[in-house]
Amino acid sequence: MLVGEGAERFAVAQGFQRETLLTEKSRKEWLLWKETHSDWWGPGIASRDWRNRFHPPAHAEEWEQRIRRMQEIAADIGIPPELRMEAIRSVIFPPTGTIHCSTLNEKGEMSGCTTTAGLAWKIPGRVGDSAIIGAGCFTDQDVGSAGATGSGEENVKVAGAHTIIENMRHGMSPFEAGMDALNRLVRTYNSDKERLQFIDMTYYILRKDGAYAAVSLWEGYELGKPHQIAVHDGTRRLEKTVNLFPGASQDWPPVRKVAS
Repeated sequence: MLVGEGAERFAVAQGFQRETLLTEKSRKEWLLWKETHSDWWGPGIASRDWRNRFHPPAHAEEWEQRIRRMQEIAADIGIPPELRMEAIRSVIFPPTGTIHCSTLNEKGEMSGCTTTAGLAWKIPGRVGDSAIIGAGCFTDQDVGSAGATGSGEENVKVAGAHTIIENMRHGMSPFEAGMDALNRLVRTYNSDKERLQFIDMTYYILRKDGAYAAVSLWEGYELGKPHQIAVHDGTRRLEKTVNLFPGASQDWPPVRKVAS
């Protein structure tokens, strides 16, 4: 696996052209984050210091001051007025965008892929689970295909996609295989929901015979917006995942909510 400078050198040696894919809009949003959230790389929930990320709830006045300050910085950076609140929201609520797809054709051949933009504002060189075969994606022509979206570092710990495939190889149904992977993730934190609330994971599972399942740690990222999968077996439809815990997962690090 090559990332960062080594990956770039290899690509150039293979004849690829150096080019900048960063848009001016994205560059200015990054500058806004850098000026206002440079301490985002704090301890994770696996750290003994994880509670240091918690703060007392913010008062409405504090939020208003914070937003005004961010708007001033956005103006200095050159973000157009009509795009400033969008940029501010992307800093406070970092965007995500992992997608998995597993397929089975009429010949019984299987494919699987997982693509991601990565963790927002990540440390340079960070590799999430999507790129790691057996974690974010795994396909075995004799068994099935599985993939994941959610907290990448947590999924790496349980080799989620590979675990699911091996579970099915040993007789578990797609649903049972996925739930077992979720429970393995839960066990890494000794079932401590105080920490687990900051993790989310969805597994997409397709077996060789066409049986499938989708399971998630929580109902969704927001209440009223459940995790869903798209299914096409001759009929296109959306189906809700089966969740292990009720309720919605929370952002990490915790966003300071406005006190009432």
